[in-house]
Amino acid sequence: MSGGNERIMKALKEVWRRAENSLCADCGKPDPDWASSTLGVFICLSCSGIHRNIPSISKVKSLKMDHWDDAQVQFLAKHGNAVTKAIYEAHIPIYYYQPTYNDCHVLREQWIRAKYERREFTEPGKQLPYSNGVKEGILWKRGRDSGQFLPRKFLLSEREGCLKYFTKQDAKEPKINVKIDVINATFQPVKIGNPNGLQITYLKDNKTRNIFVYHESGKEVVDWFNAIRSVQFHYLKVAFPIASDTEIKNRLTRNFLREGYMEKTGPKQKEAFKKRWFTLDHRRLMYFKDPLDAFAKGEVFVGSRENGYSVQKGLPSGTQGNFSWHYGLTIVTPDREYLFTCETESEQLDWITAFTSVIDQAMTPQEYAIEAYFKFKS
Repeated sequence: MSGGNERIMKALKEVWRRAENSLCADCGKPDPDWASSTLGVFICLSCSGIHRNIPSISKVKSLKMDHWDDAQVQFLAKHGNAVTKAIYEAHIPIYYYQPTYNDCHVLREQWIRAKYERREFTEPGKQLPYSNGVKEGILWKRGRDSGQFLPRKFLLSEREGCLKYFTKQDAKEPKINVKIDVINATFQPVKIGNPNGLQITYLKDNKTRNIFVYHESGKEVVDWFNAIRSVQFHYLKVAFPIASDTEIKNRLTRNFLREGYMEKTGPKQKEAFKKRWFTLDHRRLMYFKDPLDAFAKGEVFVGSRENGYSVQKGLPSGTQGNFSWHYGLTIVTPDREYLFTCETESEQLDWITAFTSVIDQAMTPQEYAIEAYFKFKS
């Protein structure tokens, strides 16, 4: 290796080792080993693939395998993640969801395109497609009974504080009219079978209802997602005027803590265990016969340790119900025990970790009210 190349590689490594460049500029994944020679950011392999699809904006190179010339290294040294973020992330609305490396591709792609291609966050007060308090358009919605996806008109209104959908374009009355404060939205590309699949969940009579939708355009479905967050944020600002912006942000849409199949038995603990799809949404554990069911077959409230809730590895001795999976766990509540089995030990431990994270948190006044409802219902 020539002296010039050695000098360039040494300079590159010095920039690369800066603390600001230790995480991917776009998703936060540790130890990025790619960089954009035109934007000056250090990024992970996954985000580099997205950058490569925007060649007019970003040219990406491997920090380990590709050749860097002196001018490119000087450009990286002058910029880096901190300087570039200060430009492209200067005015992100507080409600805008900034994805991490754990999030699905469409969220990460549209975040990257919003920053660098559309430059949505470089100017204060810029009018954004999800920020004006109203959004109307067509989403493909899965039929509750048929399972077929059909185009449906959706309307989101900050003034009315609700989300509506209509079965026909010219329908006067909506099929549903859901208050914005009971809505959750989470991307579910694998479950829905579409890379732009979005699950909209809401409470109806304190029971969970699921709607599964998608749009052919990744930008459009992510705009819908952030529009819901925007309307929720402004609704909650009015409802809780003394709450900080950060407190309100934490009450916007949330990812489920865990989902997957387990087997369960009935309250007598003598019935055969049946395979069900489970969703843990903070303190609500819901189970479904099929992952795309509109309604849960049942829900279990998961309270706090100080209120008599716990999770235990394994099943009680003498459990009589037949089960085909052998990695059991038990949820203990003040009223009864719930018995589940997992297919693998890894899944068992992941579920226990998820339940423990909920049980270790103190309950809020609102959660005490939900617990009282569950007890009354049972």
